[in-house]
Amino acid sequence: MGKKSWIKSFLPKTLLGRSLVIIIAPIFLIQVISTFMFFDRHWNKMAIRLSYAVAGELVMIATLIERNPDPEYIQSLTDLAGDRLGLIISYEPGGVLDKTPDTQEPSRWAKYMSRTFTNELVQQTSRPFTVDVDFEEKWVEVRLQLDQGLLKASLPQRRLFTSTTYIFLLWVYGSSAILLLISVLFMRNQIRPIRKLAIAAERFGKGRHVENFKVEGAREVRQAGQAFLDMRTRIQRQIQQRTAMLAGVSHDLRTPLTRMKLQLALLGDSPDIEALKGDIDEMEKMIEGYLNFVRGEGNETPVSAKLLPLIDSVIVAGKRHGNSIHLQAKELEDLTVTLRPLAMKRCLTNLISNASKYSHEVWVTVEQDEPSTVSITIEDNGPGIPEDQYEEVFKPFFRVDMSRNTETGGVGLGLPIAQDIVHAHGGMIALDRSGYGGLAVKIKLPV
Repeated sequence: MGKKSWIKSFLPKTLLGRSLVIIIAPIFLIQVISTFMFFDRHWNKMAIRLSYAVAGELVMIATLIERNPDPEYIQSLTDLAGDRLGLIISYEPGGVLDKTPDTQEPSRWAKYMSRTFTNELVQQTSRPFTVDVDFEEKWVEVRLQLDQGLLKASLPQRRLFTSTTYIFLLWVYGSSAILLLISVLFMRNQIRPIRKLAIAAERFGKGRHVENFKVEGAREVRQAGQAFLDMRTRIQRQIQQRTAMLAGVSHDLRTPLTRMKLQLALLGDSPDIEALKGDIDEMEKMIEGYLNFVRGEGNETPVSAKLLPLIDSVIVAGKRHGNSIHLQAKELEDLTVTLRPLAMKRCLTNLISNASKYSHEVWVTVEQDEPSTVSITIEDNGPGIPEDQYEEVFKPFFRVDMSRNTETGGVGLGLPIAQDIVHAHGGMIALDRSGYGGLAVKIKLPV
């Protein structure tokens, strides 16, 4: 997998998701960089200054006690430190420090939090000391070894670590979260018209009516929506004009053909007359084939119908002509599909009758491998079609060979008509080699 493919696999697939990534990613990077710079510059400097001040106070008290170890003086000094500095000071004459600075931290987090204060004490005094941080009680205890005793000092954590830091970060990230929420709501409203346009285009592509579609959204989205409506109007108008024109052509051509048939009927029977009658019949079939191809699904309205009864009716009609047709369906009696019944019936009739003409048996298999699609496979045990002509047979008026055309009297429009009908339903049609030795026509329709 290439680098680009690896990146694409992690990118959201929807426009909303990608838009949010475009918004969130820069904000997240800015927040991370800002937080790093804030801790590195502001918070760290504030911690150093606070630690420097507290360390200086403790060193000053220790120096004063060493200069004047009088108990009354020490008591007045500790009282003053508690009232003015917030330090709880106690002095133990003759006391000895029972821990060394290298082993006094109880945890990594305590070591990290007390590192700055410890460094300041090291810089300001050479006396042995320990620093214990109680995060639950939010107190810091310092033991400082003096020449004649042990100095103990307790102070709240706020003397060493500024509490406004977390409030500031909470405000920054909280405001960012609120802005992101507003961005999500705004982007959803902006993408909703695009989603409606996609649904409308998909329905129109499947040959279904598009109702209640309104042009809305940003200017570019409105332009795309209006272009879709204009395109739909032009396509529908062209189809109607083509159908009306071919209907008129059909009437104009059939009228002289009917007169010719009547005149030939009055002339009696002869080999030449029978040949002319055959030519006229072939011309009528050609005209009917042209009309069916151009008409397509016509103006038939899509409806929700059960698929198996429709297929079964086509098979029953085929069996009346002596064809051997087998239906294979797996518990799909209640499967409902949105389709144009007459157009789909014409499509299946063309395919099944075509398979029956060139084989002894035909198998129709209906399966639903996926919830959104249904597969219809029509197979036969006939001679089939060369694989290099699988695409060519879907071209209008293409004939596989002359002998096949002479037998059926077709004009090479059966498969193109079937393909147009399947595509009009939003489906796909393809040819393959049948497991029975002949041709397999595979259709996939959306459910």
